[in-house]
Amino acid sequence: MQARGLPEKDCTVSDKSQTAACPCGNTTTKGKVLAYAACCGRYLDHWGSQPAPDAKALMRSRYTAFVRENAAYLQASWHASQRPQSLEFDPASKWLGLEVKDFKLTGESTAEVEFVARYRHAGRAVRLHERSRFLREEGRWYYVDGEQF
Repeated sequence: MQARGLPEKDCTVSDKSQTAACPCGNTTTKGKVLAYAACCGRYLDHWGSQPAPDAKALMRSRYTAFVRENAAYLQASWHASQRPQSLEFDPASKWLGLEVKDFKLTGESTAEVEFVARYRHAGRAVRLHERSRFLREEGRWYYVDGEQF
């Protein structure tokens, strides 16, 4: 069954990409950075069949999608009420890291994730500090919007 707004086929990536460290920086309980395939790759590469289990995982996978410039995943995981018509990536920007500061369920099908994403734009360091809102519909989490600090 195809999820609403998602491509019919899963996307394939190279084996090397699968074993590389996940850009979101998620770690095991022992502090080892998870491989892409064991972390966000599960959702980005299999978006039609394996949705992120919670808003925190979706937020991490969306960060990874920005790093990998995966517009299809970003748009598919954006709630239809807020989804932009198109996305463009700035070649002068380089993502540097993600820190999840807080995650909380705010209702049965709503959640918030506060994070700081660091990137460099045209040689200048930038911090994006946001509290994002998420909504679960038909068993799938979607990014709705965010408040920047």
